[in-house]
Amino acid sequence: MREYLEVLLSRGGYQVVTAPDVATAVDTILKNNLDVVISDIKLGQESGLAVLRAARASATPPEVILITAYGTPATAVEAMREGAYDYICKPFDNEELMLLVQKALEKRELLRENRELRASGAPGTQILVGKSPAMQQVWALINKVASSRSTVLITGESGTGKELVARAIHWKSSRSGQPFLPVNCAALAEGVLESELFGHVKGAFTGATADRAGILVSAGGGSVFLDEIGEISPAMQVKLLRVLQERRVKPVGSSEEIPFEARVLAATNRNLEAEVKSGRFREDLYYRLNVIAIELPPLRKRREDIGMLANFFLDRMKETLGRPELNLSPATLELLEAYSFPGNVRQLENIIERAATLVEGSLLVPAALPPSLRGESEPIRPNGAVVLAPGFSLDRYLDETERHYLLAALEHADGNKTKAAEILNLSFRSFRYRLAKHGLADKLDSADGPLE
Repeated sequence: MREYLEVLLSRGGYQVVTAPDVATAVDTILKNNLDVVISDIKLGQESGLAVLRAARASATPPEVILITAYGTPATAVEAMREGAYDYICKPFDNEELMLLVQKALEKRELLRENRELRASGAPGTQILVGKSPAMQQVWALINKVASSRSTVLITGESGTGKELVARAIHWKSSRSGQPFLPVNCAALAEGVLESELFGHVKGAFTGATADRAGILVSAGGGSVFLDEIGEISPAMQVKLLRVLQERRVKPVGSSEEIPFEARVLAATNRNLEAEVKSGRFREDLYYRLNVIAIELPPLRKRREDIGMLANFFLDRMKETLGRPELNLSPATLELLEAYSFPGNVRQLENIIERAATLVEGSLLVPAALPPSLRGESEPIRPNGAVVLAPGFSLDRYLDETERHYLLAALEHADGNKTKAAEILNLSFRSFRYRLAKHGLADKLDSADGPLE
């Protein structure tokens, strides 16, 4: 089998090294910067789990794929819990194995890119993650406009990361050593927003006990980010237009104007062109803001970035929770990559945070995801009514649900089939039958107790 896999993988274009036993394998892992390790679970009197543990303990852990012909779902669950990428049962299809290797390499590449992002220490790039063509285009625009003084209008749906684009522009510019000051225009009443941006003098209104510089002046030579600019009132639109044209502000209650040097960056999730046509937004202000436009794509239009983002957020949760063993299962990653994410990157971040916080084991399996995400075809039950989304398959839904619960029961029972059957309120015979039906066991002996 070892020689066969060496030939198969070499013909697939991979550089392959082999080891006949656990000791040699461990030594090889320690001396080489490997990307993927493939090991049988049964190695004579030894276990492939020892190879897995050595791999996970190395300085740059490779992804580990385990092979079994013994129908050992309990051992497979333990392997996944300890950080294995996945397992495959003999006899296996060559294409199935090669696809598994390819996906393991893709995950390793995502993790490598995430580490490089963290190592860069670049403010504003820590969540603005992505290698898709759409994101490459965004980065190209960021690099082009960073050195300019022109106002930038950033558009995109809620949750796409518009403030992160603004921070990236600021960080890559010569203003990076100066303040970056964000203002949420939708969160402040008109009078408060005017005072926040332009400042006020003592006695201008109740509570104004001293002169106060506005954000545009306080930012110095830095950047001011006006988020949700489409929400400001018509009166405030007039005042902001004049300020942007003259590059001077008049504090509330003052008759004197003060010049400012800060660069203005703005963002909105509204279609400002449509707002202009409807008369809700001033055309002259729109053109003043829209000197340079950057449109941030929704996550559903850059699905190839979902895996990188999911692993990035999980890495952050590992540090926050002190749980370095947490890992995404391939099935979970497939579900995430297939989801439309109406809430975009912010929704993905919240999903990963929720799953990492609530999961009991070390592996984020599909069952750890919110019910609404485990396939868009899953039935939704608002107020007790059943609403079936397009493409819903009851057979597939029931089959996937049963498989998730079988694996979860085995994990809770530490591989003991009798206990796992009791957890699910199934007979021992029925439990064994369901394991076989889902391909979780090639051979099931009649002995009670933990699977070997």
